[in-house]
Amino acid sequence: MTDERHSELDWNAVELVVFDVDGTLYRQDILRRRMLQQLLLHAIARADLKPLRILSSYRQIRESLAVAETERFEPILVAETAREVGCAPCDVDEVVSEWIHRRPLRLLAPCRYPFLPELFRAIKRKRKIIGILSDYPAKEKMQAMELEADYIVTAHDEAVGILKPHPRGLEVLMTIAGVLPSRTVLIGDRHDRDGAAAQRAGVTPLIRSAKSIDGWRTFATFQDMLFVPLLG
Repeated sequence: MTDERHSELDWNAVELVVFDVDGTLYRQDILRRRMLQQLLLHAIARADLKPLRILSSYRQIRESLAVAETERFEPILVAETAREVGCAPCDVDEVVSEWIHRRPLRLLAPCRYPFLPELFRAIKRKRKIIGILSDYPAKEKMQAMELEADYIVTAHDEAVGILKPHPRGLEVLMTIAGVLPSRTVLIGDRHDRDGAAAQRAGVTPLIRSAKSIDGWRTFATFQDMLFVPLLG
């Protein structure tokens, strides 16, 4: 396959710009390190390793359900995590709500990638639609990062119910926005998830990566030459 890192993109033909969230809009590695520090302090203070065990199992099982493209994954994910850890499903819900959905919000703004507000404003000036497609709830994350989108669709939505790389979420988002796949771009950080979902939906994928990935159009930062036509 050909390296497409520096190939041009006709932004004039794009009507809908879709962003993944985790790892795409903010430094997920930094956030996870900070959250791990808090988890360890919590475990030491309370002599309780259960949250660590729950989160570890939850993430691993979630990945396997994404690969298997499991329909209505959420109750299955909670039940399997509870079974593996040996706790009640309500314990899984409580830990996930606290440590994945709530606590990270206060840390998101400092982890947000540079130049994103400027890029979002430039996209809107060009009268293009901004969409958010995430495997996790995203509304509060967008608010925490002070970024605004026209539409937000997640795998937890009733109309979706399945994780990437399945393209359903992207298809739902395009339907809501009223834009064809040929006029849509998906910006993500994982070619095996975001990129694969885009390709299956007939959408152009752009993958954030510090290194070239054979066969994929990539960019290193949101100040990359790829985005210059949007800023003019």
